[in-house]
Amino acid sequence: MKFSATLGGLLSATVVIAAPMPNPVAAPMPMPTPPGIPTAASAKTQLASLTVATPVDTTTYDRDLFPTWDTITGTCNTREYVLKRDATSVVVGSDCYPTSGSWTSPYDGAKWTAASDLDIDHMVPLKNAWISGASKWTTAKREQFANDVTRPQLWAVTDNVNSSKGDKSPDSWKPPLASFYCTYARAYVQVKSYWALTITSAEKTALTSMLNTC
Repeated sequence: MKFSATLGGLLSATVVIAAPMPNPVAAPMPMPTPPGIPTAASAKTQLASLTVATPVDTTTYDRDLFPTWDTITGTCNTREYVLKRDATSVVVGSDCYPTSGSWTSPYDGAKWTAASDLDIDHMVPLKNAWISGASKWTTAKREQFANDVTRPQLWAVTDNVNSSKGDKSPDSWKPPLASFYCTYARAYVQVKSYWALTITSAEKTALTSMLNTC
């Protein structure tokens, strides 16, 4: 916007007033992307190949049969490794525990700046693994599964959201953030496929529905 002012007919000035700049909008923090997440097409192929079976050994699960948290690299155990991997602008101490950083929980989109607000979730819950084939594994193999950072099995998520999930499979629990269904199902199927775990018919139906959102 501009206007002119004249003083004594001799002085003319044009004053230019700049239009107000819009407030900058902060870019959303990126969602964490653990390794090994397949495409939707690949996940659908993997899902079709999984064995559908009823759960086994449903009364014999014990959390201690899946040892955690192993040392992954340097002084970082599995929990610390995932917290560091999934953070933005993270600073860690000599023990690898994050002293500062920012996290976006992919399950609910919540943002955190304290590592204590986050749990490390097993995409395929340990009890679900137990009743879908892991009860027949050695303890060493179950330890590898519980600390698997090569596939999309471990995620840093809001602690109370992790608590609400517990040992539930996708037919009983889905992430609060519906836009994450596609990624959730792709990751879940990849883990089940790699570790040759079975699924129930209800699980398969739920996963199919979630993959159809991709």
